[in-house]
Amino acid sequence: MFNYTLVSKPSFVFDENILKSIFENISKKIKKNQSWNINIVFLDSQEVRDLNKNYRWIDKTTDVLSFHYHENFKNFEKYDTVWEVVLNEEKIFSQALDYWITPEKEFFNLVIHSVLHILGYDHETNEDYKEMYSIESELWFEIFWEEKV
Repeated sequence: MFNYTLVSKPSFVFDENILKSIFENISKKIKKNQSWNINIVFLDSQEVRDLNKNYRWIDKTTDVLSFHYHENFKNFEKYDTVWEVVLNEEKIFSQALDYWITPEKEFFNLVIHSVLHILGYDHETNEDYKEMYSIESELWFEIFWEEKV
């Protein structure tokens, strides 16, 4: 199971037990090495736009970016930090309004999505999108049915 470090905290409140549950459920569902640490960082729209432009050559903001620090993951100790999830706090609030959910739930949704990207899932093709969305939906149901959030 991935460990995580909150490098910065959002302005909204979230239940850290649910965040832990997300990582536990992903670990049970996806049988890939998940022994490292992920930094979770909250930035504003301009900072995320700058990262997106510099690293993905897309000059617009986005809701979440996932980065890895290394090309080879063979020589790391358990819980070494090798990933980073950068979340756009402004987008979390605006998308929560669009989807009629709380910022907390949108944050959890983006964590699930970004961790699946870290584990190699993508949505570039229709087939890939269906597979990733199916896993996201299953995780969402399992986590929130149990938690009754």
